[in-house]
Amino acid sequence: MDRFLIISIGAIVGANLRYWVGDWVAQRVGASFPFGTLIVNLTGTLILGIFLTLATERFLIDPRWRILVAIGFCGSYTTFSSYTYESVNLILTGQTTLGLLNLFGSALLGGIVMLAGIYIGRLI
Repeated sequence: MDRFLIISIGAIVGANLRYWVGDWVAQRVGASFPFGTLIVNLTGTLILGIFLTLATERFLIDPRWRILVAIGFCGSYTTFSSYTYESVNLILTGQTTLGLLNLFGSALLGGIVMLAGIYIGRLI
C-alpha cells in the first residue's frame, strides 16, 4: 500500500501542475493551438530524462523516489492522451497542418528534449 500512496502524492502534484501550466499558457498565448500541452509534454520529458539518468547512472537513490517522480509525477503531468486528442481534433476540424505539426513536432522535440535531459543528467 505504501507504493500506492507515494504514486498518488506524485500524481496529485503532477496533475495539478499540468492543469496550471496549460491554463497559464492558454491565458498568455491563446488556445487556438495546444501550446500548453506541448510545453507540458516537453518539460515532463526533460524532467523524466534528467531524473531517470540521475537515478540510474549517477546516484543511488531510494526506489520510492523513482516511483514518486517517474510514475506518479511525470505519469500524471505529461499528457500524451491529451496531445493525441488535440492533434487529431485539429485534423478533423480541417486544421490539418496544425494537427500534423503538433503530432510530429511534439514527437521530434520530445526526442530532442529527452536527449538534452540525459545529457544534463550525465553532467550533474
